Order: sequence, then structure tokens, then C-alpha cells
Amino acid sequence: MIKQTLFKTGTFLGVVGLYAFSSPLKADSFFFSTGSPDGRIATGTRIEGGGLIEVESADDFVLNQLTSIGGASFTGLIPSGVPLSSISAVNVEIYRVFPNDSVVAPSGNVPTRVNSPSDVALDSRESAAGTLSFSAGLLNGSFTAANTVLNGINRLPNNKTGGEGPVTGKEVELNVSFATPFELPADHYFFVPQVELTDGSFLWLSAPKPVSAAEGTPFLPDLQTWIRDGNLDPDWLRIGTDIVGGGPAPTFNASFSLRGTIPDGGSTAGLFALGLCGLGILRRSHGNREIH
Repeated sequence: MIKQTLFKTGTFLGVVGLYAFSSPLKADSFFFSTGSPDGRIATGTRIEGGGLIEVESADDFVLNQLTSIGGASFTGLIPSGVPLSSISAVNVEIYRVFPNDSVVAPSGNVPTRVNSPSDVALDSRESAAGTLSFSAGLLNGSFTAANTVLNGINRLPNNKTGGEGPVTGKEVELNVSFATPFELPADHYFFVPQVELTDGSFLWLSAPKPVSAAEGTPFLPDLQTWIRDGNLDPDWLRIGTDIVGGGPAPTFNASFSLRGTIPDGGSTAGLFALGLCGLGILRRSHGNREIH
């Protein structure tokens, strides 16, 4: 009678184990934000084309566990006389922190690569390839940033330009969704959006540094924004320290947010362990039946 009970218990727990294998994972929602623009600087982030070279601006974020990033938003400026319909394409790239995905030998073209984005992107999505969809909304018909970096992205020793001065344009928010989410394990990353305009260049607006807890997601270490163009590639410059300069040099974040899900393996892991236990009991009870 005891053996029969053990067999039934083992069978039940074995079924639980199979359920753990077959049941979909639960997921918690994920959201990250650096907050709204602070008007301190606007930096280029442009898709190559139309006789213009590529420009990439990068800001960092940290993930503490495996996260599926399904969408993002970021805020910037388009020229005052240009309609929203001039936004013709959007790319989003994810970089890891140097020296990942990089040639480690220093080039001598930039002051440092410590805490910069890597040489090449880890993964990317593009509207032109159908892996990204986007919409644009007007936030403010006239918004001024106190400084700009777009064309003055130079190798040593001409890197410290002070920036290119104030700029006024239309403040727009771009919302993007990824056809296939970025599946990112716990790590430190850089978010790099790029925008193509039929007229002019998109400028990504800065956000408070450190991130404001009132409207963003504080994290550490919170690195400053970096930038490069097609001539500086694969190296990067720190927008505040290496280009704007000063004593002390300013540091910046960029205005963006990420949304997605975090797989919750807690309950499923418990079922999985319980299932393994059950399968073990099942094997032992089968053994008892064979012996006796």
C-alpha cells in the first residue's frame, strides 16, 4: 500500500515537472527612462545617405537580469521649417562597453576608450529592413538647446571644439517598436538611435545627469554620452569631456526610454525543481516495484 502511494505521488510530481517544461514563462514588465530633455545640448545621430556621413550618439543603461526590449522612445530636434513627414527612416543599435566587440589596441585618435561603446554594434533594428516601426509626435514647436555637436567631431589633437553653439528647432518624440525584441542578458549597454531626414539632420536632446528619480530611472555607473562619425569610426569621443571641454568639463545623458519584459522564472523554476523531485521518486518507486 505504501509502495502504491509512492508510485502515485511520483507520477503526479512527474506530471508537474512536465508542466514546468511546457508552460510559458511568466514575465514582468520592464521600463527604463533617463527623463525629459534639459536643454543643455543636442547631438547628431544620423543615418548615412544623401551625401551626409553617418553620425552616432550613444547613452548607456544597465540591465540586472535577462530582459526583452520590445520598444523605445527618444526625444530630439528637427529643423524648424521641416515637417514630421521628413523623418524617413530610423535605426536603433545596441552596443556593449569597450573592449567587448572591439580591437583592443589603441589607435591614438582619441583621448581614451575607457567606458566607451564598443567598436561595432552587438545588435540592431532598421525601419528600412522592416525590423523596426516608428511614429513621431510633435512636443514643442520651438525648443532651444544651449549647445550642439554635429560636425565638429575631430581626432586628436583637434577634438576639443567647445561645441557648435545653440540651436532651435521642433522638439519631437520618436516611438519605436521592434519586430523582434532585443534579448539582452544582464550587462552594461549603450543605446544608439539614428534618424534620417529628407531635409537636415536630427539632433538628440540631453537629459539630466544624474538621472532624476522624480521622472527617470537612476542607475550606477551612469556613464556620459559619447559620439562618433564615419571618419572617426571605430573610435568614440566623450561629448562633454573630449569635445565641449572646460574646467570642469560638463557631462551629459540623453533623453530616451526603453520598454519590454523580464522573464520571471521564479514560479516556473519551483515547478521545475518539484518536477525533478517527482521524477526521482517515480524512478525509485518503479525500482521498488521491480524488486518486490
